[in-house]
Amino acid sequence: MGSLRLLIADDHAIFRAGVRSLLEGQPGWQIVAEASDGREAVAKAEETRPDVALLDIGMPVLNGLEAAQQIIQNGSRTKILMLTVHDSEAMIDKVLAVGARGFLFKTDAAGDLVDAVKALQSDNTFFTAKVAEIVLTSFMNKRGRTHAGEAFEGRLTPRQWEIVQLLAEGRTTKEVATLLNIAVKTAETHRSNLMRRLNCHSVAEIVRYALRNQIIEA
Repeated sequence: MGSLRLLIADDHAIFRAGVRSLLEGQPGWQIVAEASDGREAVAKAEETRPDVALLDIGMPVLNGLEAAQQIIQNGSRTKILMLTVHDSEAMIDKVLAVGARGFLFKTDAAGDLVDAVKALQSDNTFFTAKVAEIVLTSFMNKRGRTHAGEAFEGRLTPRQWEIVQLLAEGRTTKEVATLLNIAVKTAETHRSNLMRRLNCHSVAEIVRYALRNQIIEA
């Protein structure tokens, strides 16, 4: 099927090593970069332009969903395969919304990862039978009604989602400013606006919000 350039992004080094061992034995496949958080994944994707990026959803600094969105918005032709331990309907909705071409549970990686990457290499999508069942059930349940949660989420910009995650991870306002390359005063303004918009009165409430929406993992 020809050569294939791959990026692996996961905050667990042992899992990255396992994924690497599964993939690099395939003829013509090359691991061109690894990343341990979402922001590093975006930078490595821009630098190396892989054909396929495997992104863990629950990464620190910038989660896999936001990383995927930024990689795609940066004009990259990289195809995104999301990896996760979550099997919720809401999470699968988010994966589809950002434009990922595949979704794989980490528990299925040993048996399905190579087939998933091959599917994306052939310009196809890949979703396990379990994911397809959840998507179908979701569609049937939502038909004819509005999803209130999605309407609410639309009120936050991608940058605001980034800040929610960073604050929920315990980053200070100064650290947020440094990571996002913005002024501390701008970060403070974003924080105040977010807390007002989300009706959160403390960082603890932001953490609970991030956990409910699976922006960070418990």
